[in-house]
Amino acid sequence: MGEMQNHYEVAMRRAIVLAAQGQGRTGANPVVGAVIIDSDGTILSDGFHAGGDHAEVVAIKNARSIPSNATIVVTLEPCNHTGKTGPCTEAIIAAGIKRVVFAVTDPNPVAAGGQARLEAAGVEVIYGVLQEEARFVNRAWLHVMEQKRPLYIWKIAATLDGKTAASDGSSKWITGEASRAYVSGLRRQSDAILVGTGTVIADDPELIPHDDVKSLNPLRVVVGKRAIPANAKVLDERAQTLHHQSHDFDSLNASLLAHNVKQVLVESGSELGTAMFRAGLIDEIVLIQAPTLLGAGRSFIGDLGIDSLANRIDLQLVSVSKIGSDIASHLKVGK
Repeated sequence: MGEMQNHYEVAMRRAIVLAAQGQGRTGANPVVGAVIIDSDGTILSDGFHAGGDHAEVVAIKNARSIPSNATIVVTLEPCNHTGKTGPCTEAIIAAGIKRVVFAVTDPNPVAAGGQARLEAAGVEVIYGVLQEEARFVNRAWLHVMEQKRPLYIWKIAATLDGKTAASDGSSKWITGEASRAYVSGLRRQSDAILVGTGTVIADDPELIPHDDVKSLNPLRVVVGKRAIPANAKVLDERAQTLHHQSHDFDSLNASLLAHNVKQVLVESGSELGTAMFRAGLIDEIVLIQAPTLLGAGRSFIGDLGIDSLANRIDLQLVSVSKIGSDIASHLKVGK
């Protein structure tokens, strides 16, 4: 069983990489990767969900043939309901696959029951392989299922001493070209990009990924009661724009869920970002720091009401990477 477990983990890592390719492309649905292997661990086919067929169906269709000893390795429990497509459980059974390995149990009550259906059909099911890694790549959808609101990631570009603008208000460009390409990737992985009206009025951002991907751009969300200038770039035809003319975050959450938004990249200034942080909405922070000092200027975060070191807010460091001459820290807020 040790050798087979290794085969499952290798295939699951491949499935997780594939699942990530679906981020920002699946609407209200999860990102899922699937890999079909034989008894020697050789990959026969694979696939991921990109808004059409589910990952399991893609992998089955991509296979030239499926031997009797094949195993399908999936990041999420195969669904057991009919939506835009048929149940993945039935596709697996019809393909003659006798073993299913998945990482994360499906928490959606509408689609749950996949394991039970497969086992009732005589399919061996193994679950929990690389569960934490698979949860992370699909964390936005799981967050919506479990917390009933989108996952908010606050992207901050700052100097080494935490300034996002100089005293005269100048802020473009603090970080380097490689970091801007990195942020474009973060945008592509998101369902929505959020700023405040102040950012739109001051900076006139485009809020779209700058890449060659032929896909719908994320929803642009502008929060605030002030009017958006008629000639603002966020009102062009390259992406849909939602102007949420309220500072009520509960209604913002509801509106975003109605637009099938799971993951939001917050690119606001310190005022709105701090308000969201204090309201408990910021789930993760991506802090990109240039090796630059200003000494004075605008800090990326405002007053949090903390008056003692004992009351500090500690974040969980997920990863650190060097991007060109800059450093990107990915941090999780809370436990």
